[in-house]
Amino acid sequence: MDFLNALVALSNFVLVPAIAYGSQLALGALGVTLIYGILRFSNFAHGDTMAFGAMIAVLVTWAMQAAGVSFGPLPTALLALPFAILGCIVLVLITDRLVYRFYREQKAKPVILVIVSMGVMFIMNGLVRFIIGPDDQRFSDGARFLIKARDFKAWTGLNEGLAIKTSQAITVVVAVVAVAALFWFLNKTRTGKSMRAYSDNEDLALLSGINPERVVMITWIIVAALATTAGVLYGLDKSFKPFVYFQLLLPIFASAIVGGLGNPLGAIAGGFIIAFSEVTVTYAWKKVLTYLAPESLEPSGLVQFLSTDYKFAVSFAILLIVLLFKPTGLFKGKVI
Repeated sequence: MDFLNALVALSNFVLVPAIAYGSQLALGALGVTLIYGILRFSNFAHGDTMAFGAMIAVLVTWAMQAAGVSFGPLPTALLALPFAILGCIVLVLITDRLVYRFYREQKAKPVILVIVSMGVMFIMNGLVRFIIGPDDQRFSDGARFLIKARDFKAWTGLNEGLAIKTSQAITVVVAVVAVAALFWFLNKTRTGKSMRAYSDNEDLALLSGINPERVVMITWIIVAALATTAGVLYGLDKSFKPFVYFQLLLPIFASAIVGGLGNPLGAIAGGFIIAFSEVTVTYAWKKVLTYLAPESLEPSGLVQFLSTDYKFAVSFAILLIVLLFKPTGLFKGKVI
């Protein structure tokens, strides 16, 4: 029984949160890796693109709630998600037309585009905070828990209860569907194959009659959809606060680089590696060890390697280690 209690405690505070968080990071990292693989620059505005899409979802959700529209036990934000994706698509296409297109035509070096994306990042960050404010905004409704700890204890008779939030379950399901749809699109459709060809060899793709502006437009549309979905899922799981999405840029880039920047499979793997690392290092292991260790060896302290305030330091440390010893990532980068 002690082992089962330890397993449930581990699942409740490490496995389930890390899987949900890893799914959110994977979706965010996929957007970063698509931009790098196809448009050939690191988009530092990606975190604030997520924030913008999530902000639209929050505003539309509030409007729906005020009008009495709901989605039953599911969050109303899922109904608002298509509108948020559409709004984010408009934003990124306008940004590309007004900003990035000029530098593409000038054949600017990638580092120039990186600097430009930092300027876009600050503008987007200010725009989101100006519209919705800098504070926490909660927009989740419907059933809060898929499985409640109290009910789980009653079913199993264990001391520890397993609680799974509805937002966590939705995150995993939506992430699986989004990733499957993306890989089907890239591998099975003519447009997806054109994007891969453009990524592999731009000059040869142009000679083959591929329209580069169409490839760029489709790339931004996909990135906007992934960024908005990731932003909304993160907001439902935690809460919406604009500056948090700016901070998420570090673990998202760490996920993409650890897996191999430019490699979609690597982005997914990197997202889960970063998520499990952050949650594991910042979790207080006292409860689990109390169940597993003999009574004489039970820990008196929290057995916590780092405070949760330093969870992004874990991402930074992993990022440094990978850049020092395997810069191409666990998977070979630049493969769309």
